[in-house]
Amino acid sequence: MEKILVLDFGGQYNQLIARRVREQSIYAEIKPYNKITVDEIVAEGYKGVIFTGGPNSVYDPASPHFDPAILDAGVPVLGICYGCQLMAYMAGGMVESAEDSSEYGKIDVYAQKNVLFTDVPSKSICWMSHRDYIPHPPKGFTTIAVTDKCPVAAMCDESRKLYGVQFHPEVTHTEYGKHILHNFLYDVCGCAGDWRMDNFIDDTVRELREKIGDKGVVLGLSGGVDSSVAAALISKAVGRQLTCVFVDQGLMRKNEGDFVEETFTKLFDMNFVRINCQDEFLTKLKGLTDPEDKRTVIGTEFYNVFWNKIRESYGSGFFAQGTIYPDRIESGKGDASKIKTHHNQVGVPKDIHFEDVIEPLKDLFKDEVRAVGEKLGLPHDLVWRQPFPGPGLGVRVIGEVTAERVRILQEADAILRDEMDKCGYAKEMSQFFAVLPGVKTVGVMGDSRTYSELVAIRAVTTDDFMTADWAKIPYDILGRVSNRIINEVDKVNRVVYDITSKPPGTVEWE
Repeated sequence: MEKILVLDFGGQYNQLIARRVREQSIYAEIKPYNKITVDEIVAEGYKGVIFTGGPNSVYDPASPHFDPAILDAGVPVLGICYGCQLMAYMAGGMVESAEDSSEYGKIDVYAQKNVLFTDVPSKSICWMSHRDYIPHPPKGFTTIAVTDKCPVAAMCDESRKLYGVQFHPEVTHTEYGKHILHNFLYDVCGCAGDWRMDNFIDDTVRELREKIGDKGVVLGLSGGVDSSVAAALISKAVGRQLTCVFVDQGLMRKNEGDFVEETFTKLFDMNFVRINCQDEFLTKLKGLTDPEDKRTVIGTEFYNVFWNKIRESYGSGFFAQGTIYPDRIESGKGDASKIKTHHNQVGVPKDIHFEDVIEPLKDLFKDEVRAVGEKLGLPHDLVWRQPFPGPGLGVRVIGEVTAERVRILQEADAILRDEMDKCGYAKEMSQFFAVLPGVKTVGVMGDSRTYSELVAIRAVTTDDFMTADWAKIPYDILGRVSNRIINEVDKVNRVVYDITSKPPGTVEWE
């Protein structure tokens, strides 16, 4: 199987680069820059190497570097941002601080005719994010693209099949980014494009069988897409050796606990265990208002309940979870900065000694997880369910979480979903939900003054959940949702709509 190596230098978009490669039907592997040698790259038979971006300056002695021998190894290389600067630095060129010439955001780029820019106009939009720049190409390289401020926006040494771009072709903001990556993968590296998601499933199932053998696996099942697909993969591999433990903390959407139990007992050949424990969670959350405190408490209590059950009934084999890449990067794994703690990133109790943690989806984005689910034959309604945070409504009830506030939000959220399904607009959005911000407002209902809860609606569109835009829901639909929530949900007298993109906001409010 042909494959591309994504050599990671600490960039936020390392997995996104791999995802873009896989979208081109070519398998991509990611390895840290210090975990593989040039000889190993050649021996593994990689068709090409992509250097990722990174937060460092290449001229800093402490910054991540790589063996310059890669430039003469006969393997095509594409350097992106820091990777481009590193290529220039390894080739004996100069990299300097941009000072007043740094570029961030959408920038006009002017490209010359070159294999890398086949079917790319001479002028297009690229996405820049750099504080250093290459003042002129190193010996053996030529400039093939510029911007008004960047004299080397792209460069190449065609004889050695070495290419570098200062901008980020992997992000959707770069107008012809997919074309550029396609040209490198197919026209420079000579890839045939023979990898399909079926390969991922077959390889993962085989690896799971080899790893698990005849031992048991316990999965913390939330009922969301990620844990569901993880359960399906593991079930396909080892059947009833898998036990799914569903901790119903009472913070799910309306009637969702019953739906989860019914769905998974019918769909999978596994052992299913449900634990109802809303009272315990609400007791632990009493008086807490800080979102990180709530996430930590919910995650810790989940594990306390979960592992107490394990202590009662299980005690060997493996622990599995449905972690996907955005979970890991937002929780600050590796070189990524911590944005928020995810429930499945809380530490495991020290007295539990499973052999290993199995995360079959840890390198996939949400849309890739859905594609796996569809290939596994999961029902469409399950595969395309809305994402739901592990802490559940605990992070959509802003401030203190109480049974009454959870009830209000469940009712409002159910109305929002009902209306979106009725009008067919649900398919236009990647995620939508209601939030209870903990704000009370004055209103008039039945000629009487009210001082009741405000409900906020959040809806976004996105390809990968790393960035997102607020959904442009028609006013008449928003009007119907607002009227129903105010009329049907006790103690609510106002509805507002959130029009913040990600960044600067996140999809969730907490």
